[in-house]
Amino acid sequence: MGHMRAVTAYLHASFHEPRTRIYGIVQGAIWVLILLSIVLLLVEGWLHDGESIELLRKVDQIVLAIFAVEILLRVASFQPPALRLFKRPHGGRLRAHVLARLGFLMRPMMLVDILAVLAFFPELRGLRALRLLRLLRTSRVFRYRNPFAIVAQAFEENGLLFIFAFGVLGTATALGGVSFYFVEFKLNPGIDSMIDGFWWALVTITTVGFGDITPVTPLGRIIGAVLMVSGMFTLALFAGIVGSSLVRGVLSIREEQFRMSNHSNHVVVCGYDESTRLLVLALVRELALADTRVVFMDDHERPRDLPPEFHWIRGDATKESELDKVRVTHADAVILSGARDMRPQDADARTILTAFTIRSYLKRHNKQIRERLTPLYIVAEILDAENVDHARTAGADEVIETRKIGYSMIARAVRYHGTASVMSHFLIAGAHNMYLGQIPDPPAEPLAFGDLLARMQLSKQGGLVIGVRTTTGEEVINPSKSYVIEPSTLLIYLAEKPLLVPPS
Repeated sequence: MGHMRAVTAYLHASFHEPRTRIYGIVQGAIWVLILLSIVLLLVEGWLHDGESIELLRKVDQIVLAIFAVEILLRVASFQPPALRLFKRPHGGRLRAHVLARLGFLMRPMMLVDILAVLAFFPELRGLRALRLLRLLRTSRVFRYRNPFAIVAQAFEENGLLFIFAFGVLGTATALGGVSFYFVEFKLNPGIDSMIDGFWWALVTITTVGFGDITPVTPLGRIIGAVLMVSGMFTLALFAGIVGSSLVRGVLSIREEQFRMSNHSNHVVVCGYDESTRLLVLALVRELALADTRVVFMDDHERPRDLPPEFHWIRGDATKESELDKVRVTHADAVILSGARDMRPQDADARTILTAFTIRSYLKRHNKQIRERLTPLYIVAEILDAENVDHARTAGADEVIETRKIGYSMIARAVRYHGTASVMSHFLIAGAHNMYLGQIPDPPAEPLAFGDLLARMQLSKQGGLVIGVRTTTGEEVINPSKSYVIEPSTLLIYLAEKPLLVPPS
């Protein structure tokens, strides 16, 4: 008994536990056999020698026999989940084993494997190509999520709906076929058995209508009319079920397109609401969208007003498992947009949590991060000034207090007329903008600010230095000429375009 349990556990691990070594060996052997069978199929098409073709077919039948044994072992080693939790009498255990294995056989991927094995019959040899699906649905081909598994899951989750639809189809076919057989038998030369009646009913209700069998009696035509009308409702039923089952799965597959791509150096924007449209316009002005991809990520459907040149990924940026979708490790920068449809404290809390999540995610992918030439830059929008330090602690490289800046400009414009308009020229693309740049050919020793300006002569290039940013991150605007700056200090300057090397 103990020996039998060990064999059963070994077989179960071989076919149902992907983390085990024996499972990898078995799947590798299956891969080799699938590739061999496909090669045999291709070679057979080039051969004209009858003996060689017959030899290839015998080899292929041996491969098919191995596949059939593999399917039998896979079904036999399947362990019903219910028996792991509940005790059953001997009769109940047998019933649970049988029903569970029948359900396992009815899974979409198992049906594909069974159809591929049917290529053992010469008339169905074309089904050998279905074995390629075995390769395509493995995790080694699809690194993140398997689209075949997604579709299969959609069918499995809506299994009751499909059973109902097929039940309606089977009932209508059976009633129509039996009724048509009894009405048309001995009167219709196309009806020789009950099977002919079922065939006619199925062809009629599916609106195919081959025309090989047609009603010859008035009552038979009435039955045909009823089946044709029933067929319209049956097809509508199937269309609705398939549509509702697959639409979410298909959308999920589409979201995987960006994750499985080779996109890099893109900008990720986390969060989108009605006010984010202004950010979209600003990104259009600031970035060359032909060269820089911008990906928006939020947990709702793509907004209709989002321009088509922007990518949209549905996901929650506060979950590390979702950040793979936008390839954060390969992004140039991340913008954390504050939500205007909630309280400022709640919006800032979500922004801070997202910054923490991204930094934690980057730590887990430290190997990829070490290979970057420049670190990922995170810009966070904060709505409440009390949360600025929290956002920096969470990992934001730059924090923008949008409401504070806006209100300050409004208040300044009341007292000093026109100042807000002047400041807007420095913030909007297309005019003189404010930039940060490194000192060209930095001196080895500290230098006075006035001497540095005289040496650089940036004004001849159309630039105007208005301040510096120290190594500690402090901004000093309009320093005195005697102000001493370090070689690694960054310059704050105005220009129509960048004139100095930006900070690394």
